[in-house]
Amino acid sequence: MLDLLIRGADVVDGTGAPRRRADVGVRDGRIVAVGDVSDDATNVIDADGLVVTPGFVDIHTHYDAQVLWDPAVTPSPLHGVTTVVGGNCGFTIAPVEPSETDYLTRMLARVEGMPLESLVAGVSYDWRSFGEYLDRVDGATAVNAGFLVGHSAIRRCVMGDDAVGKPASQEQIEAMQRLLAESITAGGLGFSSSWAPTHNDADGNPVPSRAATKDELLALCEVTGRHEGTTLEFIPAVGGFEQEHLELMADMSRTANRPLNWNVLVPTAQRADHAWKMLEAGDYAASHGGRVLALTLPDTMKTYLSFKSGFVLDALPGWAKTMALPPDEKMRALSDPAERKRLLEGSQSPEAGMLRGLANWTAMEVSQTFAPENEGLAGRTVGDIARERGQEPFDVLCDIVVADELRTVLCPPVRGNDPETWQLRRDIWRDPRAVVGASDAGAHLDMLSTFNYSTAMLRAVREHDLMPLEEAVALLTDRQARLYGVRERGRIADGWHADLVVLDPETVAPGPISWRNDLPAGAGRLYGEAEGIARVIVNGTEIVRDGELTGATPGTVLRSGRDTETVTAT
Repeated sequence: MLDLLIRGADVVDGTGAPRRRADVGVRDGRIVAVGDVSDDATNVIDADGLVVTPGFVDIHTHYDAQVLWDPAVTPSPLHGVTTVVGGNCGFTIAPVEPSETDYLTRMLARVEGMPLESLVAGVSYDWRSFGEYLDRVDGATAVNAGFLVGHSAIRRCVMGDDAVGKPASQEQIEAMQRLLAESITAGGLGFSSSWAPTHNDADGNPVPSRAATKDELLALCEVTGRHEGTTLEFIPAVGGFEQEHLELMADMSRTANRPLNWNVLVPTAQRADHAWKMLEAGDYAASHGGRVLALTLPDTMKTYLSFKSGFVLDALPGWAKTMALPPDEKMRALSDPAERKRLLEGSQSPEAGMLRGLANWTAMEVSQTFAPENEGLAGRTVGDIARERGQEPFDVLCDIVVADELRTVLCPPVRGNDPETWQLRRDIWRDPRAVVGASDAGAHLDMLSTFNYSTAMLRAVREHDLMPLEEAVALLTDRQARLYGVRERGRIADGWHADLVVLDPETVAPGPISWRNDLPAGAGRLYGEAEGIARVIVNGTEIVRDGELTGATPGTVLRSGRDTETVTAT
């Protein structure tokens, strides 16, 4: 007797092999039959005309906090995701000292765009060690969830306030090594860190990991490599790499003898040479005994910006301190002509680099407003409004933002929906120096809707005729699972865990994006459901049925060694 039988589906097994019509039988959370199955089953799904695939594996999320109040880590499962990896970019909420909970909470709110009031209401910090945090999460998730160990959290545990802006002593590095080893032994999937200039804490200072020297990073990578089933994730820079970044990533990977993936590559045909240049980090690492991959987003990136959070804007030259001000002070600063002039000059300076494209104030779209005096501006560009008013675009933008008490939702021009960029994306997806992902799900809740990357990719593959569905599914499932060494997940095969998606290949797509006030303390976020996803199954249990969550929590916490095997750099 089977627990579940999916009857008459086209099976796309995650390996890239051609689809075949077959039944899939499941018992005790495992796939026990793929073919012509005649056994009776407690639950039968008629999948005639539909495709069954492995569950999608999202290796770059920030669900560390959300999983505590939302076991389904929505909306990822609605888009077919059955396994998530958190703890990226060096940001985790464990290990933690009681004296550091306030700092970590405020840092997360700032750097990852999570409402502070939601974190205060939803994160209890009834743990100290990484293992205690994993125990807190285990047994209460709809999806499988694994977590890297974050560098900034480790640094604060060991160094306290000195973690911000100061190098670590040899004794402190050794203490961090011991804490990382303890955290990985308890189940951490590896080590994550960041040198990204966009990563600043609630006071506008660089997050702790940005103060780490190369020696400190390599010492922690060495510890990572001692443990089975671990990996590395790192953000060295934003926009481009210097030689020191190439050397650092190669040395980190070689020292740990583990693959390292960096975030994020968002290619456009207009800068195709730049995209291929960034991928050369993989060649450099390979020639020096390492393995480095780019994490690449498989869709256009529509970004929503907010002066309230200030994220990304604070990376513009001279903007960090202003964006870190309390709301009232920030509004006064944005009303000051001298401060406006200073901010504008910084945003247009050569030092802004690639961010100057983001700071194209004339082309910026006003997506949503709140003040009565801003009524009717949504959907218009700042440049259009400025011409109508006879004012400078940046002055108009500041007027709108101040009137809205910083809540204005702004959208830079969306790039990369041209045929040439879609062809470039396809070529990068196929490149062994890249891996698809970068959803950032659980973070930047007022800024990004890339949590729908999986259904967005499948829609793009269909509408732009980029590649066979079989290849696309492999790039969303088996490729990530094999990179992270996840045992017996990512494929449809006898004996493997029954993480499955039943979908309509002709209609699968992301649904509309809207604002939803469903976070703790009544805060809101961008949210979007999916179309064409009939069932999502985790460990043999349905967690999504016809676009609705079932409420089941069959997921498991993935622990290094037990649930992952070692993938080496060479």
